[in-house]
Amino acid sequence: MKYCSHLLAVFLMLLFMTSASAKIESLEFANPQMEKDYLQLVQELRCLVCQNQNLADSNAELAQDLRHQVYEMLNKGSSRKEIVDYMVARYGDFVMYKPPVKSTTYLLWFGPLVLLVLAIIVVFMFMRKQKKDTAEVSQQAQEKAHHLLDD
Repeated sequence: MKYCSHLLAVFLMLLFMTSASAKIESLEFANPQMEKDYLQLVQELRCLVCQNQNLADSNAELAQDLRHQVYEMLNKGSSRKEIVDYMVARYGDFVMYKPPVKSTTYLLWFGPLVLLVLAIIVVFMFMRKQKKDTAEVSQQAQEKAHHLLDD
């Protein structure tokens, strides 16, 4: 019973710590289209600190600043394209969660595929060498056995 009370205490502390660290943004939009644009943009733009999260999912200070920047630009009448162009000009194509395919982003798009192909080639060559080495050892053992039988 004592163990259960300690477990409950730890659970409650974790529960309250999580809710205390969560931040709530309360934004008011002039119209539903502006809100829709905002939500799409913060999903499409990458947090440059976290790198594996979009702006909507990140609580990093830079992500908060960029969300605020997107909101302010929308309020000033900027289009989605203008906001994306601004972010790309300022932070590069990496700020896009799905950057365009062009010569400067080939590594982002095709790098993982190239690494996978190279890994498959290395594994294949290693397995082939292992098979060859095993065959040589087996052949040497057979030759030794024949030699011993001949003597």
